[in-house]
Amino acid sequence: MFLHPMTWPDNTKCAAAITFDIDADSLIRDARREDGELRLQAISMGQYGPTVGVPRILESYKRYGLTQTFFMPGWVMENYPGTVESILKAGHEIGHHSWRHEDPMNHSDEVEAELFGKAMDVHMKLTGRHPRGYRAPVYSITPAILKRLIEHNFLYDSSMMADDLPYLVETSVGNLIELPPHWGTDDWPPFAHFAEINYMMPVRGPSAGIAPFFEEFNAMYEAGGFWMPVLHPFLTGRLARWREVERYLEPILEKGDVWFATLEDIANHALKDIDTMRRVEIQV
Repeated sequence: MFLHPMTWPDNTKCAAAITFDIDADSLIRDARREDGELRLQAISMGQYGPTVGVPRILESYKRYGLTQTFFMPGWVMENYPGTVESILKAGHEIGHHSWRHEDPMNHSDEVEAELFGKAMDVHMKLTGRHPRGYRAPVYSITPAILKRLIEHNFLYDSSMMADDLPYLVETSVGNLIELPPHWGTDDWPPFAHFAEINYMMPVRGPSAGIAPFFEEFNAMYEAGGFWMPVLHPFLTGRLARWREVERYLEPILEKGDVWFATLEDIANHALKDIDTMRRVEIQV
């Protein structure tokens, strides 16, 4: 079923990581720079993520014994240091997710480089280490960003969608592992309703919105693949939606044959299959 199948630790059937992008109110502040601070509804909607959604998610992860990956813009880390502390205290990974969720296509790469470095400084200050993984805002990665990741010794990216399984991205300056997302396991289409950024999808109910993610899981489980939902605590962290996630997740965990891990651990494991994994060359 896969052209480049992979094996997973301890004879588990598939690899899984429930990832969260904690964008908070960076979304509105970047999208409406001229008056974002006045848009209290949009600000408060974003603030729900780190202040309510993340504690709920962390409590579940603690109960289930899961260690997972969160992505945070540097601006969000700087403005919500308690959230950073709680995630790290529980042993989870925090990946790079831009400075303030800017689309790199809307400014020069010189500006992007400055913002990238600014976020790196915040990671070092608050986590004590450079991040090992990156996810671009709205998956908007460019060749220049890819080159920058390799030059900064990133292990993996999670923005490109060329395969179902981890694959190796090769460039003239080096390589990294790609852990591919896709829109079918992203919670923006079913749950986001954000007029200020012209995203007006009809909001689905909790069961209708969450069920497709686990249909994707079932396919990956049967095929021995890699399942990675891309969620947001201000969306899926809402009570009824997160309860629906738990309802599906508990029987999966009871099976005991699914490897739940951080993306850093999954990328490191993928390196063991480097001779047989798919390779994609990109010009930078």
